Amino acid sequence: MRARCLFAVWALLVTAVAVRADGTNVDKLNKKIDNLTFKTADGKAVTLYDSKDKKAVVVVFLSFDCPVSNGYAPVLAALHKVYADKGVAFLAINSTDDLDAAALAKQAAEYKYPFPVVKDADRLAADAFKATVVSEAFVLDHNFVLRYRGRIDNAYAARLKKNNQVTKHDLRDALDDLLAGKDVSEPATKAIGCPVVREKATTVTAKVTYYRDVLPIMQAGCQQCHRPGEVGPFALMTYDQAVNWSSDIKEYTQNRKMPPWKPVEGLAFHNDRKLSDKEIEVLAAWADGGTPEGDPKDAPKPRDFIDGWQLGKPDLILTVPEEMTIDAAGKDLFRCYVLPTGLTEDKYVVAVEVRPGNKRVLHHTLNFWDTAGEGRKLEAKAKEGAKPDDKDHGPGYSVQMGVGFRPTRADTFGALSGWAPGQLGRELPEGTGFPLPKGSDVILQAHYHRTGRVEKDQSSIGLYFAKKPIQTPFQGMVIPGRFLWIPAGNDHFTVKGSIEMEDDCKLYSVMPHMHMLGREVTVTVTPPEAKPFTLVAIKDWDYNWQETYFLKAPIDLKKGTKLAVEAVYDNSAKNPNNPFNPPRIVTFGEQTDNEMLFVFFGATKEGKGRIRFQQEGAKKP
Repeated sequence: MRARCLFAVWALLVTAVAVRADGTNVDKLNKKIDNLTFKTADGKAVTLYDSKDKKAVVVVFLSFDCPVSNGYAPVLAALHKVYADKGVAFLAINSTDDLDAAALAKQAAEYKYPFPVVKDADRLAADAFKATVVSEAFVLDHNFVLRYRGRIDNAYAARLKKNNQVTKHDLRDALDDLLAGKDVSEPATKAIGCPVVREKATTVTAKVTYYRDVLPIMQAGCQQCHRPGEVGPFALMTYDQAVNWSSDIKEYTQNRKMPPWKPVEGLAFHNDRKLSDKEIEVLAAWADGGTPEGDPKDAPKPRDFIDGWQLGKPDLILTVPEEMTIDAAGKDLFRCYVLPTGLTEDKYVVAVEVRPGNKRVLHHTLNFWDTAGEGRKLEAKAKEGAKPDDKDHGPGYSVQMGVGFRPTRADTFGALSGWAPGQLGRELPEGTGFPLPKGSDVILQAHYHRTGRVEKDQSSIGLYFAKKPIQTPFQGMVIPGRFLWIPAGNDHFTVKGSIEMEDDCKLYSVMPHMHMLGREVTVTVTPPEAKPFTLVAIKDWDYNWQETYFLKAPIDLKKGTKLAVEAVYDNSAKNPNNPFNPPRIVTFGEQTDNEMLFVFFGATKEGKGRIRFQQEGAKKP
């Protein structure tokens, strides 16, 4: 009995040291991995020891439901191309997805894996390697002894959070050490990705269950984006899908990164996607309680989603003329499409809807009109300079941000709002609209994320025209933040700006805008002879989640009202979004690796003419 107790204590100690204090898994290092057998889609048996004549074997756990894993498909293909001729075998193992062998083979082909991808239905391989994360990589020597385990590289700072630069290539370095006959210099690193789920609780009598308590929250707050064919990187339509992402659901809802809604202070806005404190508590209790399934009879009716135009058929539908091809890997792509309207008379636009052709890759759009033909010139230039081997290719032209030119006159260029995931179509208040001159081109600027495979997109924009006379055109105002550069290493650089109203107007919307170094932004309103109040405040700025926020109750701005912005930038090495490593001076400019500060407003004014306002520091005429 005493011997058994001592053995149990020893086993606990061994388990305890399998994971370092920083979360790095060191289990199975320097131990031989037993042979494993898998079946391919055609029923052929494949074993780990089929690679007994190789100098090394790379085993990677992957999931086609995990965007981190999918993002590494091109990286792994490139590594295979280099190391296969050096005597290294590659094998990918799927332990988590609910796919049969044929469906798995189809997915592997879409992501162009040049080596076998096999199913680990009973998670025997995951147990053999003690794998807990996808995409975690394992390197075995010629004796099948584990010499490295961990991340492929440092492309990710956290799950779903990419670094701007890859500075460490851990898997490549481990292979180089092993092939050179050396000890692997860093045999274990912390893998970042999605969990390998092993057990699922099905207790019907649990306090919080999936069907009764969690599914209603998923339907209301998550499934609009997290369903097949939509912009969410994975689906949350079934119990198994929710279980696979339960730890992420808890983490991302508790820190309020999901559902994506950035304002933490200010007035009430339409399309608010925040969950209540009670809903967040329920999701956490379910994850912590073992994700019990409960009784399917408690499930609400499936939610009905509108797949077509949310506001009905538009008056004018403009579609990108050809498919755009977006390569599997690289930096995000910004592409501008020039769409002639063919209008023979001026119109007012009361609503805009964007229908993404491929919601997996289209992150958001900004929409403009141009009567000077500037977009056409850039598109023609891009077509002239196109090369047959361009990996991103198709209609339009690429820019870092904006539309690639600065309008010289206000009557030749204007905005038509934008679209972001989860943002539903909304009509402007009755009696107002965006002016759209005859002969205009619509310029649709699309922001694409890479998915790990070559994607196609052909999106459309729908315009709804006013049916009644417009008395008060929807107008734009802007606050510029004034600065020349942000010093390198400064983690709390503050920029301010303000305007003062010279007319009475009614304010409907606000949209702050910064780039990669932005951390916080607050917009305030100070009425004449009254205390200031916060219009909107964002404390965790994300360049990839920029929206136009429409007020639920528009506010009157009297002459003399001050609109002000204060923003904080982090140009230090600890900012994972910093485009430069090490940090360098970042100047004001239009490129993504420049910086800027603007706040755009949507407003109306009684009577004719533009809304007048005075910028801070500008001299009055």
